[in-house]
Amino acid sequence: MDWDLIYSHAQQWVKEAGERIRSSFDQTLDIQTKSNPNDLVTNMDKETEQFFISKIKQTYPGHKIMGEEGFGDQLDSLEGVVWLIDPIDGTMNFIHQQRNFAISLGIYEDGVGKIGLVYDVVHDELYHASRGIGAYLNDEPIPLLGETTVKESIIALNATWVMKNHRIDHHLLIPLARDARGTRSYGSAALELIFVATGRVDAYLSLRLSPWDFAGGAVIIEELGGIVTNLRGEKLDFLSKDSVFAAKPGLHQTILDEYLKSGKW
Repeated sequence: MDWDLIYSHAQQWVKEAGERIRSSFDQTLDIQTKSNPNDLVTNMDKETEQFFISKIKQTYPGHKIMGEEGFGDQLDSLEGVVWLIDPIDGTMNFIHQQRNFAISLGIYEDGVGKIGLVYDVVHDELYHASRGIGAYLNDEPIPLLGETTVKESIIALNATWVMKNHRIDHHLLIPLARDARGTRSYGSAALELIFVATGRVDAYLSLRLSPWDFAGGAVIIEELGGIVTNLRGEKLDFLSKDSVFAAKPGLHQTILDEYLKSGKW
C-alpha cells in the first residue's frame, strides 16, 4: 500500500473540491431538508461527494467509501481501506454564512485512522495528518498539544446540551460549562475538532455525530497527542452515530473523571 501516494491524492482532491465549492458562491443553491427542517442538504453537498467517489473509484477501485449523502458503499465492517467523507460539514453555515464549514475526510485501514484531512474552504486552510508523520496546516507543522486545566480551558459545546432537550439531562454539563473559562459553538464538528488540534479551544463535546463528522479530525488530534473518545471514554464507533469527546492530554481524563462519569451517555 503506497500511503504516500494516497495521502497526496487525498490532498489534491480536497483542494479541487474546495475550489468547486468556492466557485458556487454566486450561484443559487438547491436546498432540501433531510431528517428535520434544520437538517439541510444542498446540491453542492451531493455534487462534492460524487466528485470524491468518482476520483476514488477510478484510482483505487478496491477501496470502500462511506459518505454523508449516501452515494458511497453500504458497510457493515471497516475491513480494508475505507474513506469517510463529509463533503460539506456545517451545511447550515454554508447556506447562511458562506463560511464556517469544511470538507472532512478520513482514511482508515481495518478500523485504524491512517490519514485525516479537514479543509476550511473559505480560508484556504488545509489541516492534514498521516499517522506517524505529523500534522500540518497547509505546509506548516502544527505543534504538539500541551496540558491545561478546566479553569483555563475554552470548551466547544453546543448550547443545546445545557438547556432542556430530549436526549440527556441538561443539568449534567452545566458544571463543566460553569467551571471552564468559556464556551464556544461554531456549527461544524470538523472545524471544532480542528480547533482542538490547533489549541484554539481545549476540548470539544458533542452528543451525537456520524462517523464522517469526526473521522478526519480524530486522526489529526491523535497525531498531535490529543485524545478522542466518546463521552464514556470508549473508542469511537466508526460504523454508527456516537458521542464525541476530544481534548488535550490530561484535560481529557480530568473532564472524564470529574464531569462525565456521572452521566448516562
